[in-house]
Amino acid sequence: MNQLYDLFLSPFQDFLFMRHALVACLALALGCGPVGVLLVLRRMSLVGDALSHAVLPGAALGFLIAGLSLYAMTLGGIAVGLAVALLAGAVTRLTVLREDASFAALYLISLASGVLLISLRGSNIDLIHVLFGTILAVDDAALILVAAITTATLLILALIYRPLIVECFDPGFLRSVGGRGAAMHSIFLVLVVLNLVAGFRALGTLMAVGMMMVPAVSARFWARQVWSTALVAVVIAMLSGYTGLLLSFHANLPSGPAIILTAGLCYVFSVVFGMHGSIYGRHRKGEHLAG
Repeated sequence: MNQLYDLFLSPFQDFLFMRHALVACLALALGCGPVGVLLVLRRMSLVGDALSHAVLPGAALGFLIAGLSLYAMTLGGIAVGLAVALLAGAVTRLTVLREDASFAALYLISLASGVLLISLRGSNIDLIHVLFGTILAVDDAALILVAAITTATLLILALIYRPLIVECFDPGFLRSVGGRGAAMHSIFLVLVVLNLVAGFRALGTLMAVGMMMVPAVSARFWARQVWSTALVAVVIAMLSGYTGLLLSFHANLPSGPAIILTAGLCYVFSVVFGMHGSIYGRHRKGEHLAG
């Protein structure tokens, strides 16, 4: 019993930074899980990746102005992330370029700009800090920020859930009944940016999207309805955060990559053994039909 306690609970009982990291992971899972599922549902998975890179130049500007200030980097990330989202939408409406192509071009520009801005003043350590995060250094202010963004995300999703789902499947019907599909899309992009900004403080810009997307695509193999898929995604994200932190503590591994790689193992397991559409599930279905 003592060995199990030392393995699974002792790190969080004995060390405050581990408790902070765990709470941050749980809060991020609550917000990022449903948002990631909706990104997958709307076939916008790569848009999440693009926006995670779009946050970087804003965070870099905040770093240039105020150093490693939580609020300066957060406000900069939100401002530039929203600007990139709006700019990509404008390019799509005014040209023949599709939205995914617009985001692809803008995220590459954003990534290069952010790295350049940080390099102008900071060191390689500062660059690694912004790109990959330091979840074990999450403080009370960062926890409050993550909790506030998660709370706002869940409340807004509850308010716009029905029109947002309808807009995913039949935007024409939503327009015919007076729904504001463009407004729903814009609000949703704002939520994506906010959750990526919350994640970047803990996991970095390159890892934040992993907490959002990997559990979401894994959940697709375990549930069929939107709400149940979102619930499974939250559970997978929470388990990945908890297990990844334990691995990083006991095996002396970087915490952010350990969390995302744990989610990646969940994804591989889901692809092979999931209840709906997995390799094992399709094989069994084929055997049943053949019989």
